[in-house]
Amino acid sequence: MKLGARIFKTGIAIVLSLYLGQILHSPSPIFAAIAAIFAIQPTIYRSYLTIIEQIQGNVIGAVISILFVLLLGNHFIMIGLAAITVIIINLKLKIENTIGLSLVTLLAIMETPGGNFLQFSIIRFSTIMLGVFSAFIVNLIFMPPKYEQKLFSSISSTTEEIIRWIRLSSRQAFDHNLLKHDIDKLKESNIKTEQFYLMYREERIYLKRNNPEKSRKLVIYRQMISAAKKGLETLKRLHHFENEMIHIPPKFQLSIQEQLDSLIYQHEQLMLRFIGKVPTPSSIEDGDFNLDKKELVELFLDHQKDLVNKDDPQLYHTMQIVAGIIEYGEYVRHLDRLITSFHSYHNNEVSIKEQENN
Repeated sequence: MKLGARIFKTGIAIVLSLYLGQILHSPSPIFAAIAAIFAIQPTIYRSYLTIIEQIQGNVIGAVISILFVLLLGNHFIMIGLAAITVIIINLKLKIENTIGLSLVTLLAIMETPGGNFLQFSIIRFSTIMLGVFSAFIVNLIFMPPKYEQKLFSSISSTTEEIIRWIRLSSRQAFDHNLLKHDIDKLKESNIKTEQFYLMYREERIYLKRNNPEKSRKLVIYRQMISAAKKGLETLKRLHHFENEMIHIPPKFQLSIQEQLDSLIYQHEQLMLRFIGKVPTPSSIEDGDFNLDKKELVELFLDHQKDLVNKDDPQLYHTMQIVAGIIEYGEYVRHLDRLITSFHSYHNNEVSIKEQENN
C-alpha cells in the first residue's frame, strides 16, 4: 500500500478541525474531527459537492434529533427511530452519501439534552460543520490533486505493457500462463485509468482561456484509453487463438507480424508525440501511418481458398485476429489525427511530466 496525498490530507484535516475547535472553545472538538474524515474527497470539485450535501445531511440530522428530543425524549428506542427517519429522508432526497455524517450529528445532539438543549444542539451542529469546512480548506490548499499526470502515466504504462506483449505474441515468443495473468492485470489497469479520467474531467478550470485546451485533451485521453482497450482486445485474440496463428501459412504469419509491428510502433510514437518527445507532422496528411489492410484481407482470402474444409473453425478464428488488428489500427489512426490537430492549435506544448503511476 502506498501513502497517497489523500491520507496526508485526512491527517491534516483532523489536526486543523481539532485546532479550530479548541480555539473556538468547542466543548466536543472530536465531532469536528469525525466530520473532517467524512468530508475529505479526492478532487476539489467533489469536495465542493460534498460540502453542499453534508450541509443538507447535517441539517436533516439536527432537525430530526431536535424534534424527537422535544416531542418524544431521548430514550434509546427514540434514538433508533430517529436514525431510521434520518436514513429514509436522506435516501428520498438521494443524498445517501451523507447518511453517516447525518447519523453522527443525530447522536451527538441526542446523547445529552440537558437544560439548554437548543443552545447545546446549535453548538454540536456548528462543531460538525467546522470539520466539514476544515476538510474543504485542506483539500483546496494542501497538495491539490494533479490527475492529468496520473491519468497520462496510467495510460502510458498500460499501453507500453500491451505493446510489449503484442510484439512477443506476434512471434509466438511468450509464456501462455504468464500472459493470461498479465491480461487480467491489464484489465484492472484499464479500470484504474477510467477512474483517473473521471477525476480529471471533474477538475474545474478557473481561466476560461484554458477551457478549449482541456476539452481537446479530454477527447484525446478518451481516445488513448479506447486505443489501449482495442490493443488489449487484439492481444487477447492473439493469446486465445495462438494455435491458429501457428498453423496459418508462413507468408500470412509474417504479414501479421509486420503489420502489428508497424501498428504498435505508431502507437508508441503517438504517446511520445503527445508530450513533445517526437516531432509532430506539419499536417494530418503528413503522418506516416502504415497499416496495409488490403494485404491482410487478401492473404486471409487466399488462406480461405487453400482450406479444404471451408467450415474449419480455424478460418473464423483467423478472421477474428485480422478483424481485431484492422479495428485496432482504426483507433490508432483516429488518435493520430486528434493529436496532430491538437498540436496545431496549441503549439506542441503539453504540460505533462511522466511519473511513476501510484
